[in-house]
Amino acid sequence: MVVKVLGAIQSACTRRVLTCLIEKDIEYEIVPVDLRKKEQKKPEFMALQPFGKVPVVQDGDLTLFESRAIIRYFAEKYAEKGTCLLGKTLEERALVEQWLEVEGQNFSAHSYTLINQLLIVPRMGMPQDLALIQSSIEQLGKVFDVYEERLSKSKYLAGGFFSLADLTHLPYTDYIVNVTDKGYLVRDRKHVNAWWEDISSRPAWKKVSVM
Repeated sequence: MVVKVLGAIQSACTRRVLTCLIEKDIEYEIVPVDLRKKEQKKPEFMALQPFGKVPVVQDGDLTLFESRAIIRYFAEKYAEKGTCLLGKTLEERALVEQWLEVEGQNFSAHSYTLINQLLIVPRMGMPQDLALIQSSIEQLGKVFDVYEERLSKSKYLAGGFFSLADLTHLPYTDYIVNVTDKGYLVRDRKHVNAWWEDISSRPAWKKVSVM
């Protein structure tokens, strides 16, 4: 069965889901959705995603939104297929979930704010909030300091194996390193940089990043 992914390929959340599907060797079809166009915000789409955001996936009769819920679902449903992304023991699974929460509660918000201020706001012809940019840089620096300590002791965030905890960082970190001028936040930290070079070299991400 082919999984349908309703989303915009430039969306970080859509890229997170696509990377998971490729890591799990799951066949998928992308259904383009451009929410910048008013005609896309129609009742049919809102019935699938009441908040009007992408992505949405359809796996048979199941419709899911929220990218982290989606990747957890596919990693669990296809646990024996493709890359094991959840860990093989209860303890490994707990660590994956812990670092997934760290990404969602700490890394994501500051990354989104920074990227929005540096890339999106100027395109909209609006003035940047320099204080907010500086605050986001400082907060991200603190997050990456925690990562540096963790990654000095383990190859990946949850341990010695690549997992959802690492995968979920790929889209925003890619923007920070390769699209903004704040890549030093990653490159200046030895272990964080080594981790980034590793996870961003995975075939699944390489395929998604050039879409």
